[in-house]
Parts: sequence; C-alpha cells; structure tokens
Amino acid sequence: MTPRTETDGRAAADRDYQITTELVDERTFIDKQTMARPRTVEDAEIVAAAGRVIGRVGPAKLTLALVVREVGLAPATLIQRFGSKRGLLLALGKSGGEDDGGAFMEKLRRKHGSPLAVLRAFLLGFAEMAKTPHEMANHLAAFQMDLADPELREVTRKILEQNETSVARLLREALDAGEIQNCAPDLLAPVLLTVAQGSLLSWSVFRKGTARRWVKRHLDTTLAPYLRESP
Repeated sequence: MTPRTETDGRAAADRDYQITTELVDERTFIDKQTMARPRTVEDAEIVAAAGRVIGRVGPAKLTLALVVREVGLAPATLIQRFGSKRGLLLALGKSGGEDDGGAFMEKLRRKHGSPLAVLRAFLLGFAEMAKTPHEMANHLAAFQMDLADPELREVTRKILEQNETSVARLLREALDAGEIQNCAPDLLAPVLLTVAQGSLLSWSVFRKGTARRWVKRHLDTTLAPYLRESP
C-alpha cells in the first residue's frame, strides 16, 4: 500500500468537497424545480395509486418506481413528498382515517338517506377492498407489515376505533329512526365490523360468487334479529 502524503490528503479532501457541493447543488436544483411547478397530482392520488400497486404486486414488491409509473410523476417529486417507501406506506395507512371518515360518510348519507341504508353501504364497502382473491392476499400481506411495525400498527388501531365509532353512531341513529330495535350500539358495532372483514377473508378462501354478495349475506344474517318488522 502506497503511503499518502499531506498533499495527497489535501487533494482528496478538495475532490470530496467538490463532489459534495455538486450533489447538494443538484438536489437544490431538483427541489427548486419541483417547488416551482404547480401540483398536478395531489398526495391523495399518489397514496391511492400506491394502494392499487400493492393490490397487484403486494407490499414486498412495492417500489417507488412502480408508483411513479402509475401516476406519471418524476421520481424526485415522490421522494420530496414522502421521503421513502416507508413514508409512503405510512401515508397510505393514515389516509384510511383522515377526517374521521367524515367526507366518505357524508357521501354515503347523501346517496342512501336512512341510517340503516347508510350503515349497510358502509359495511359493504369492505367488499370493495379486494376484487379478487389475489388482491386480497396482497392486502393481507400489507396488514402483516402493519402488525409488525409499531407506528403502522398504531395507525391501524386508530382507524379501527374510528370505524367502530362511525358504526355505533349509525346504529344509534337507526334506533332513533325506528329501523332497528333491542340492540346495544357500542356492543354490536365491533361485531358487525368483524363480520364484514371476516367475511371478506373467508370469501377469498371459498371463492363462491362475488365478494360483495358473500359479505352481504353474512351481514344480513347478523342484522336480522335487530330489524323492526314493518307494520
């Protein structure tokens, strides 16, 4: 090994400084260019695209390059907004509980009207999470990642709590409207959510008919004892 002289050391330090400066200048240029452009694709669209990619390839094969291709953005833009694949996964998890589901619930209320109809639509929405057993398997793999990561698990816990609160609220409204009877909303809410999500899982195993029809049958059976008979 050839010993390094003091001159060699200074020359190497100068080269390192030059390379570092060039990298910083390049990153600054990219950031300025990205900041100068208007946002043609909102974060919510990118997060939704990540969810679609996970459904197709699973979380292990999810890459920022695939998401970039899905939404047609420059890689630098994706890095600037989310930082990394994990940052994107966190954003995807949090998107399920934004606004306490308020905007989504309001949309259901406008479309369906009565509390019971809104409740059914909300619960049947879980059947839309996976259109095929393959997609369901990929989302289950993502759920395993959520359970293994403390931060992702906390995000998931909050979403589940929000769902229980929303379902219990709809059950109370249905009670007040005379659509159902003899139920304790806070106790029945987690049962209905478990039926909806568990039915989707069992459908991916038995694969009979559509996911929606399968989940609806189990929800109807669970709700039947609480429905008020028409006069």
